[in-house]
Amino acid sequence: MMKRKILAVLLSLGLILTVVVAGCGRKTISKKESQNLTPTLFFHGGGSSYHAEEQMANAAKKAGATNTIIRAMVDKQGQVKLVGTIKPGAKNPIVEVNYANNRELNYRKHGEWATAVVRKLQQQYHFKAINMVGHSLGNISLIYYSLQNAGNTRLPKLRKQVDIAGHFAGLNFAKIPASVKQPAGLTLNAAGKPNHMNATYRQMTALRQTLPKNQVRILNIYGNIGGHTDGTVPNVSSLALKYLVAPRAKSYQEKVFTGKLARHSKLHENPQVDRALISFLWGK
Repeated sequence: MMKRKILAVLLSLGLILTVVVAGCGRKTISKKESQNLTPTLFFHGGGSSYHAEEQMANAAKKAGATNTIIRAMVDKQGQVKLVGTIKPGAKNPIVEVNYANNRELNYRKHGEWATAVVRKLQQQYHFKAINMVGHSLGNISLIYYSLQNAGNTRLPKLRKQVDIAGHFAGLNFAKIPASVKQPAGLTLNAAGKPNHMNATYRQMTALRQTLPKNQVRILNIYGNIGGHTDGTVPNVSSLALKYLVAPRAKSYQEKVFTGKLARHSKLHENPQVDRALISFLWGK
């Protein structure tokens, strides 16, 4: 009996020593290091691919904001395959998202695909927070990701969001569904509220109640080549983002670019946009 008691005491002491040693060896993660572990997901526009994101991602790498760029390939069924590896100690990793179906106008699908990418990253790397960047149709992934996951505390928290050339209030192309078509005579009031709303914008207005309060910092970038348009999306449609998110965002700001590189398809190739994005996301 005495031997058993002695053995139990020795085992207990061994367990305590193991815990103490493990605790001493574990590195405390500082706030700055925690920020460095936050991946930034880039979403391309309609009819495009991850190649449209490469210039911005490489500009961030050249500026020293990141040392890791991987891809998330999303097939037409919404299945995600990660290409590349985020190694321990990676600095501000960037994930270039690529949609095989790059012309989908069912906006809910974009939210589902973005969620699938985030879940895949979370399963493999256990991130606690993310940033998101969208260009053109890519902005719909950002909006519908938040619409579909606003109350989901199991997913990483969205910290920063950059919207580039977004068509939130609709597009004025011919032969597009009424649900995404920009209403005629569209104007905005001081709060960014459109005088007319199509069906998808009405869906988006749910963010005014569900976007996590004081959590997401948002930068809205748009181009004006003259005539209050970037040549593809009227500025009024891009600026309608304010009404959706400003009431609950931690911060909301708008930045306009002009000149030849302010054209819709050139904004993601614009060095000035790169600098604004890098400064906002990583303070570089």
